[in-house]
Amino acid sequence: MPEQERARGRDGYHHGNLREALIEGALGLIAERGLAGFAVAELARVVGVSSAAPYRHFRDRDAVVAEVARRGFESLATEMVAAIGLAGNDMVAALERCAHAHLAFAEREHPVYGVMFDPHFPIESHPDLVAAREAAFSVLRRTAQDACNRSDAPRRPPPLMVALHVWSMTHGIANLFLGLSASNQLPIAPRELLKAGLLVYLASLTLTSAR
Repeated sequence: MPEQERARGRDGYHHGNLREALIEGALGLIAERGLAGFAVAELARVVGVSSAAPYRHFRDRDAVVAEVARRGFESLATEMVAAIGLAGNDMVAALERCAHAHLAFAEREHPVYGVMFDPHFPIESHPDLVAAREAAFSVLRRTAQDACNRSDAPRRPPPLMVALHVWSMTHGIANLFLGLSASNQLPIAPRELLKAGLLVYLASLTLTSAR
């Protein structure tokens, strides 16, 4: 009997790909209730399967959350790489575009972004998630390395320091603005704040774009 038919007979499930449906259902629940309100039993109810069905694909609640976060980091890395490609040979501009792609992702995928950077989630218990996070940061680190290597500054700044500062600035702005209610917005758009912050920071290191 095909897997789809077996799944339908057991759980009344008929979508054909339970694992993907569980991920989509998790995203919906997290967007609606936040990570604290996400439970496997509720996920099963939303997807329309038995309470035991999710455990055929995920060991526990944390495994579902880790997969959501892992995919988030992969998507973030892909979007940063695409943004860098638009800068041509101007590696400082590439660094700026990388940061703006990070912020745009956070704005658009706020629920997923919150899962990716949840301070209470035991990320070290999920090696695939750790690898995805490091791969995303490596995109920025390599870009910072290229920008520093091509700098005409008398003293080239440490690329890792630059990458960490840019990552922290972007993440901080994302968290600051995305955590504010619509009635309590600051008087400047997050992208403008990031643009100004990058301008001041990079200029202080004598890293300037050719634009």
